[in-house]
Amino acid sequence: MCDIWRIRDPQQITKEELEQHLASFRQLGVQWVVFSGGEPQMNMELPALARMLRSEGIRVTILTAGMLLESQAQMIAESIDDVIVSLDGPPEIHNRIRRVPDAFQKLRAGIQAVRHIRPEMTVRARCTVQKQNHRDLRAAVESARQLGANSISFLAADLTSSAFNRPTAWRPDQTDKVGLSLEEVEALQREVERLIVDEESALKSGFVVESAAKLHKIVQHFRAHLGQAENVAPRCNAPWVSAVIEASGEVRPCFFHPAFGNLRSQALPAILNGAEALRFRANLDVQTNPICQRCVCSLYLSAEVKIQPTA
Repeated sequence: MCDIWRIRDPQQITKEELEQHLASFRQLGVQWVVFSGGEPQMNMELPALARMLRSEGIRVTILTAGMLLESQAQMIAESIDDVIVSLDGPPEIHNRIRRVPDAFQKLRAGIQAVRHIRPEMTVRARCTVQKQNHRDLRAAVESARQLGANSISFLAADLTSSAFNRPTAWRPDQTDKVGLSLEEVEALQREVERLIVDEESALKSGFVVESAAKLHKIVQHFRAHLGQAENVAPRCNAPWVSAVIEASGEVRPCFFHPAFGNLRSQALPAILNGAEALRFRANLDVQTNPICQRCVCSLYLSAEVKIQPTA
């Protein structure tokens, strides 16, 4: 579902690089950092990066496939505030999508190992809905329970953007492997409706993070891709409250919009409050922007500290 794995010259953020920008983080009032990837656990400096951030009072989350959780359980328990694991469905489907015969079992063993050291550790599951699992959302919820996750969230597979190391948008033959046919969209619609009915208490308790309306929006995303519905932008203020920093140093307003600076040549406040970023935010109408209308991973935070122009 992404092309990050195709990178043959891996890049990663080092503790020396992070140290150079800690003063900028303080200036901006950074409250939360999420390490993603690729696979963040493959960065051998992850413990040092996490400790540096937590010493500044910053919450640290990792978004991981979970294959290395068991072997790194001590480090995760000691260095990370909370974990989000990718879960593609029940064991057989998860293993098939991950292309690892015992991926689900490794994920379960990793969560158990972390919880053995730190029982109160928050672990959330995240499921990307696509061709191979669109009929199994309820089974994914049950699998999240089997893993001992605190919650599960769902999002639709991104079918159109150049994010996640795609030099251009996916070709039709690539999209067809992840996107849904007309018949499959109808099956997804039925599965979402059953999920809402069968898991009413899970939705109310927050174990299933999405509301019924947001689950229906996943169906709409695939219908829009087939021309059956209009693309409707979600509520989002990501460019005003957050930023995506890639291992290359590129700084983006979110995963999907183009970068407007690089940390290798500028400090973070100078990028976020530079002319290009200010112009971008001033002209961005989330509801009418084509990239925003096709977004699958929106963010809306009510935050006291927002990115503001510097004097």
